[in-house]
Amino acid sequence: MATYVAFLRAINLGATRKFAKGDIIAATEAAGFSDVATHINTGNVRLATSLRSRGKIGAALEAAFLERAGFEVPTMVFTAKEICAIVDDAEKVAAGHGGTHYVSLLKDEPTAAAANQIEQLGDERDFARVRGRAVHLLVTDPYRHARLSNADVEKALGVATNRNLRVIRALAEKWC
Repeated sequence: MATYVAFLRAINLGATRKFAKGDIIAATEAAGFSDVATHINTGNVRLATSLRSRGKIGAALEAAFLERAGFEVPTMVFTAKEICAIVDDAEKVAAGHGGTHYVSLLKDEPTAAAANQIEQLGDERDFARVRGRAVHLLVTDPYRHARLSNADVEKALGVATNRNLRVIRALAEKWC
């Protein structure tokens, strides 16, 4: 059994997209996954499965979440090893930047042209670095005022969800 980490997009934002941790765990287990755990109520789920296809895992989770929550929940699936690599890469990406570090986690691998497009939108204060399906966003101003956001990432690269690097590090410490 391999360990995966699923990141749920746009849950617990406002009154209509509530999806409690207990319901997430129940839906994940109902989809046939085991060793299920969550980390804070923002849609971070560890699971074990014999499946090896991220696409199949994501599709099974999305179907289970739709059934349980009553709304679509785009889900990005990574191996535990990939999460550790994102954290390891973060130090190199952020070298010398004094701002806040976010990571947008992509559903699909971007093309080189698309990755270049999002990287070109930045400046010395706020910039993006694409590393596989992880987009490191480094921002100087508060996130809501930053030059780049997860919305920009999604416009250029497709479905993504965003976490502060502190959360990604905590997940790596717990689940790698």
